[in-house]
Amino acid sequence: MSEQKFNVPNSATYNLLMNRRSVVAKKMIGPGPDTDSIKQILAAGMRVPDHGKLAPWHFIVLTGDERSHLGDLIAKALVEENETSETVAEKMKGYATQGPVLIIAVSRVIDHAVIPRWEQELSAGAACQNMLVAATALGFASQWLTGWAAFSKHVHKGLGLKEGERIAGLMFFGNHGEEPTDRRRPIFDEQVSWGFPKIEAAS
Repeated sequence: MSEQKFNVPNSATYNLLMNRRSVVAKKMIGPGPDTDSIKQILAAGMRVPDHGKLAPWHFIVLTGDERSHLGDLIAKALVEENETSETVAEKMKGYATQGPVLIIAVSRVIDHAVIPRWEQELSAGAACQNMLVAATALGFASQWLTGWAAFSKHVHKGLGLKEGERIAGLMFFGNHGEEPTDRRRPIFDEQVSWGFPKIEAAS
């Protein structure tokens, strides 16, 4: 049995990162990733920088009719929190069923004497990104969304989230309905500074 090697150079991985593209959840088609593929995506999501090995994240997997339960919860929350009309709330039920598979990524932060909350939240964000990359590597379409529902107290309660937990992402996965197109990307030189910043002293 050969020993596992780490940090092996892989140009294909770099090419994937440079060509990965989110796909609008509404444009995804089924059936989407099966259970084994979902497990692979989640395993990649958990393989992220994690200061203190706290595992500050949790994942709720919704497939099939389970997604509609979230849609019902969102509609109810809209009425209770925003006094949205029943008609508008009914339309919002479809938000949860846009893609074939929905993984709710939950940031699970604890008070720690050494590791700040911000670092734990960053780890949850890294988990979301890893899942997008893993899904692309496996041939699936993916999109990371948030929106009003991700910040709703009623939605949090309905999902059983505890103190210190919040939704980091509503992660949709499916198959490609059409070839994705790229979007405008940041200008490299506007986002990067080389060398230690030279700050003028205040007069």
